[in-house]
Amino acid sequence: MLTVIIGGSGSGKSAFAENIVIARGNYRRIYIATMEIFDDECRKRVDRHRKMRSDKMFETIESPTHLENVSVASDCIVLLECMSNLVANEIFSPNGRNKRTADVICDGVEKLNRMSRDLFIVTNDVFSDIVNYDAETENYIKILGEINCRLAAMADEVYEVVSGLVVKFK
Repeated sequence: MLTVIIGGSGSGKSAFAENIVIARGNYRRIYIATMEIFDDECRKRVDRHRKMRSDKMFETIESPTHLENVSVASDCIVLLECMSNLVANEIFSPNGRNKRTADVICDGVEKLNRMSRDLFIVTNDVFSDIVNYDAETENYIKILGEINCRLAAMADEVYEVVSGLVVKFK
């Protein structure tokens, strides 16, 4: 089963996702972390997030790019955190696939969904700004939007989290 959880920064989407994974029961829990560590600030953020979920029995797989290379067992519940990081890494990283980003990520999601018991994906809502961005950032927003739409179409459940409030769309 595929579940997509979308929300803005600091909305509570990650906590909601972790809680819903835990509520599924005592299955093996895999956390696919997509943050690419560039500096000490990123490292501190990753360390803080690991501490926050340390008692939740997640095994962490680091995958800032090439999601299609991740393999999990069929009895696992997988939480991919977060799609917006993965998209940025695939677009901007030297190891990424730039123009093929939407297809390779969606293919990777389909593979993980087939492999795992349940797959939960956290993604960001970055589409409400009224800011004019440079062309590179606009391209990122366009690709993330395309991926979010494709994921929502594939998903069995779609939730949005706003200020800690959860709305189920599907």
